[in-house]
Amino acid sequence: MRILLDENFPADFASLLAGHQVSTVHRLGWSGVKNGELLQRAGEVCEIFVTMDRSLEFQQNIKVLPFGIIVVRAVSNRMVHLAPLVDSILGAAVRAVPGAVERVGALPPHRA
Repeated sequence: MRILLDENFPADFASLLAGHQVSTVHRLGWSGVKNGELLQRAGEVCEIFVTMDRSLEFQQNIKVLPFGIIVVRAVSNRMVHLAPLVDSILGAAVRAVPGAVERVGALPPHRA
């Protein structure tokens, strides 16, 4: 499966998604590209786009995309918080369909 990791993932996270062709926004030279254009470009290189941007699905027309999106919810983008979610991400990748969002992980309750 061709997976594209958004720029909010650490570069070494790609190696945890073994058995898949994983690209990163950073490695492709697309860092800083706005979401609309990024999603257009992503259609050429992936079947699954993985991001931590929880607002993406509300800002873009996801339904027309030729790939699925996985939104990862974690405390931070540090490996210590992301590595435990690898199995969930890979499971979501299997379920993902073009134009739809799968969500994995959880954020702790907000403390006042």
